[in-house]
Amino acid sequence: MLGNHYVEAFHQLTAEANDAGLMRRRYGFYWTMMLFWALVTAGVLVGVALLGDTWYQLVLAALLGVAMAQFAFLGHEAAHQQMFASKSWNEWTSRVIAGLFNGLSYGWWVDKHGRHHANPNKEREDPDVESTVLSFTPDSTDERTGLAARLARYQGFYFLPLLLFEGFSLHVSSVRTILTGKDVTYRWTEILFVGIRLAGYLAFLFVVLPPGMAAAFVAVQVAVFGFLLGGAFSPNHIGMPTVPHDADLDFLRRQIHMSRNVRGGPLVHFFMGGLEYQVEHHLFPMAPRPNLRAVQRLVRSYCADNGIPYTETSLTGAFRTIIAYLNQVGLKNRDPYTCPLVRRYRG
Repeated sequence: MLGNHYVEAFHQLTAEANDAGLMRRRYGFYWTMMLFWALVTAGVLVGVALLGDTWYQLVLAALLGVAMAQFAFLGHEAAHQQMFASKSWNEWTSRVIAGLFNGLSYGWWVDKHGRHHANPNKEREDPDVESTVLSFTPDSTDERTGLAARLARYQGFYFLPLLLFEGFSLHVSSVRTILTGKDVTYRWTEILFVGIRLAGYLAFLFVVLPPGMAAAFVAVQVAVFGFLLGGAFSPNHIGMPTVPHDADLDFLRRQIHMSRNVRGGPLVHFFMGGLEYQVEHHLFPMAPRPNLRAVQRLVRSYCADNGIPYTETSLTGAFRTIIAYLNQVGLKNRDPYTCPLVRRYRG
């Protein structure tokens, strides 16, 4: 009966969001953003060619990393059908952005991200809690031995530096998937897009810059890109409750209990690409970014009226929790981050 109550609650919340027009597309916003960041990217590349042999090129590399992160946010939103009414337009926009601008596989990412949205923080179901480097759940810590187990005890402290390598990891996973993965839709299109982006980018840099400087440019750009993406996605779920793979939760609780919002001003909004409204994004993944603040007012009010926990903190508070949580998981100490809901399903 309680589950039926939450199902009905979500239906009512959805009706309120639709009646308020919060699911309408924001064409002007998205066309402006895509044009702006395309011009920034072109401007940076022209600047690289004109600036020549100087280490000030690394400033442009960092700026290009920022532009690539902003494109990744746009590709994420297109994949969630936020930009256009046409499903095909959204998919191909996301595929073009991912492949030609970011050098990533759309097919690999959309499969991974879709499974995350279906089962956030659910063991064996959410790919975002699986890692060969970090232990995100107590069960994954139990499986580690030797050096990996010892390192896990302090994993929270090296979590932020690891984000600098996230961009390289994304590129490697994308290339591996489109070359060797099974059932890759539009495999040759993705190979073409990603190949043009990666090979053309490297060729351009090594033609206009000395080899060492070109390599440093790539390293800085990809590190900034990965750090910004990891820094935007990681505060949303790490340190929130995790549940066993056989737990049966209704959609409303599955999304709200496992997600964390981040408070902040325009700077946080810019660098998180709207992902600071993570609860609202998980409840309404098709809601455009500019509408999420208004959606939040509805969701927060509804949670307060119905006694549903709603987690929101500052960006620094989120990372403090993440570091503490990862270290506790590494020490196999489960108690500080379990809630009654989780204990109910863990037994």
